[in-house]
Amino acid sequence: MSIDLSRLNDTSKLLFAVELKPLQGERFQPTGFPSLGAATYQTATGTSLLVESPQSMANRLETVCWDAAANTPVAALDGISYVCVNRQGKFLTSSIIEAHRLNSPYILEGANKAFFGALKAELDVMAQGPINRKVLAEKLLKFDAGSLLHGVFLAKKDLAGGRLRVARALSVFIEADGVRTAVSGGVKNDHVNPSGDTTSGFGNVPFSREEFTADRIVMYANLDLAQIRGYGLGAAVERLLILLALYKLRAFLDGDLRLRTACSLGVKDADVKATRPQGFALPALEDIEIDLKTAIAACKGQMTVTTVEFNDELKKGRDAEEAPVAGTDDADGEVKE
Repeated sequence: MSIDLSRLNDTSKLLFAVELKPLQGERFQPTGFPSLGAATYQTATGTSLLVESPQSMANRLETVCWDAAANTPVAALDGISYVCVNRQGKFLTSSIIEAHRLNSPYILEGANKAFFGALKAELDVMAQGPINRKVLAEKLLKFDAGSLLHGVFLAKKDLAGGRLRVARALSVFIEADGVRTAVSGGVKNDHVNPSGDTTSGFGNVPFSREEFTADRIVMYANLDLAQIRGYGLGAAVERLLILLALYKLRAFLDGDLRLRTACSLGVKDADVKATRPQGFALPALEDIEIDLKTAIAACKGQMTVTTVEFNDELKKGRDAEEAPVAGTDDADGEVKE
């Protein structure tokens, strides 16, 4: 029996709030930001903390779709559209694992302009005048279905003047409430020469360490169903994108959840239910996999797997107006944190 998504027909968003906990002990290590460190902030109930940002979570949700050993999408996603990048005939990267997806320099900046030319030809209808969102969505579905969930900004003047962008339809982040610092430290010991030159790596080096404890850690997920319907691609594609989003969420929650060296988390309750619409349960991974394969097959004629050759070094000095602004809502570029 296929997964019943009819309960989502009358709502514009599918929302989850999944409570997590440290796998062992109470301490955990949040994401850190350059020149900032841990992102703590005050709320009406006390101190909260950003454990994992939407940008980082987008990367992680793409990663669960990728078989790193085989350098292909996981078996359940066989047939999904994406761009594979080779260097001298060997796998280099792909639009699924690239931070900016189709806007990756390995896809668009290489000396081999065959794919860039093909993409430009597909999008030239929007070179002037307003952006036709349906046409843009059709082309993104054709080349990289994940871009319709995680967003993309094709920041190239030759591609409709750099105006082609899609915001995230799936936004996920992890927050902790009621946080307190757990300060510790240690020493890097040099048993040969404890008083050696520490600037060269010798000698004993004491250090401090800051981790956190929390009353509550929650992963929040927001799937914008209205945006998915707004693509105008029909019921089969809508079902594909919803199932793909559910697959990403369930595969992530069922996975390792080791976000960093000192941040191994677990799900408090494996029976994950939505907060909107209330009672909608996140299906089991095996059930999603079965339906997802069927949904991919139903959209097979609208998607393709493209191979691009990248045999040169990255260009230097890209125009500032072409460079995507990572981590903003406009650019929707994902930064590896």
